[in-house]
Amino acid sequence: MLKELLSLFLTFAKVGVMTFGGGYAMLPILQREVVENKGWATDEELTDYFAIGQCTPGIIAVNTATFIGHKYKGIWGGILATLGVVFPSLIIITLIAAFLQNFASYPVVAHALAGINAAVVALIAASVFKLGKSTLKGKVAPWIFLGVLVLAQGGGLISDSLALTGMVASIVSTITSPAVLVVLSGVLGWFLLYPRKEGKGGEKA
Repeated sequence: MLKELLSLFLTFAKVGVMTFGGGYAMLPILQREVVENKGWATDEELTDYFAIGQCTPGIIAVNTATFIGHKYKGIWGGILATLGVVFPSLIIITLIAAFLQNFASYPVVAHALAGINAAVVALIAASVFKLGKSTLKGKVAPWIFLGVLVLAQGGGLISDSLALTGMVASIVSTITSPAVLVVLSGVLGWFLLYPRKEGKGGEKA
């Protein structure tokens, strides 16, 4: 039990120390460490955890780590996975804040971060492609994917092109926010894919 909990903490500490660029950047690392190496979750479950983490309060990386840890080893697993994923960042940021006040302003650091960000985008794209092959099945899911993609990318363009201000711009921004899009996609998926019982005469109830 202790060995497994320690493995859980160290695995997520490794994920935490290698994650540059926010919660989505940890997706390819989680795929390799949690799905392929450890077998603690499947690609479909990892996608579900990211979706739930997006809809719930808090940092998506922390929420996802908590879900996976809890699935694997219950409450203690959730606690240690959460501590593991935040521990490296806590130490690194504390050291940077203590010794280098203008850390990001150094040209060497800025150029290094530019290269890291480019790599992060490529890794996220590769993970999205891999997850898409395993989750976008059937006739409905690909259309939901395309609809959400258009809304997520087009929300800001709609507001800018139509010069929307005030309440209207706020409504458009809310509708196209990630959390709302995930919830609406869930409702749409349930409505379109959930099997209805057939009533008398062969009609679906």
